[in-house]
Amino acid sequence: MAIDRPHGCAVSRRQLFGLLAALAVPGRAGAASVTRVAAIDWAMLETAIALGVTPIAATELIAFRDKAVEPAIPPSVADLGLRGSPNYEYLHALKPDLILSSPFYARQEAALEAIAPVYSLPFYVRGEPPYEKALNAVSELGRKLELGEQAEQLLAWQAARIGLMREKLATAAKTPVYIVNIGDARHFRAFGADSMFGDIAARLGLVNAWTDRSRFTFAAPVPLEALAARPEAAIIIVSDIPVEARTSLRDSMIWQSLEPVRKSRVFQIGNVNPYGGICAAMRFASLVTPALVQPREQR
Repeated sequence: MAIDRPHGCAVSRRQLFGLLAALAVPGRAGAASVTRVAAIDWAMLETAIALGVTPIAATELIAFRDKAVEPAIPPSVADLGLRGSPNYEYLHALKPDLILSSPFYARQEAALEAIAPVYSLPFYVRGEPPYEKALNAVSELGRKLELGEQAEQLLAWQAARIGLMREKLATAAKTPVYIVNIGDARHFRAFGADSMFGDIAARLGLVNAWTDRSRFTFAAPVPLEALAARPEAAIIIVSDIPVEARTSLRDSMIWQSLEPVRKSRVFQIGNVNPYGGICAAMRFASLVTPALVQPREQR
């Protein structure tokens, strides 16, 4: 497998940042004792696919295809329902050899263990940058599934891609960036160094204007006025803006008074899973890079 064509992760913008998941084969796992893998955790799901393994089943696939987008999930993968309460009877009937999970779902581990062995890896620990854990997950899962060579190639690919994108962003990186998700017309969610987006931004050479811990909750907790603290910054909006907030933002005196808004330093990128693994991280990087570079190239 060539380094520039990993299973399941985005590689190029047309193709450079597009998704190359077609090579993944259902049940391919390298180890004779593990041929049928199910995934409860989304970060583990994308890690498996990035290694070339298509699980037989995973959770909330409709939401994953919408909110995470990449990697592409083949229609052959059975949908187990909610991550918080998967369909145990269905999972049992599918007879998995291994269930992929994370500490987020520790309460379910006993019920899952009754069906098949559970392999759980951490991605997110409060206050800690997560990308190194995502890379460790590639190595550990590759070892578990006897796909060590694929894991090494995937890790080499991501390092090379980040290096190339960092070079492209050298000029743009002089401007600090807020990385946000809009909750409503008056509030946003903020991604700090302890988030996947903030961690990758730092590896790309970007300066995060938000220096506090990430504030990413169901109800967006940060008022828009907080974005005025660094008037020289740019604003990167991750994922869709709620329909009800779009018109309100256009009419918002607070939003329109922000210098990044007045100076056209607001960039919106597509949906990315904020709690993903290596594929989510690379998708974020691949969307942010052209968003920040192209406006400068057009000047």
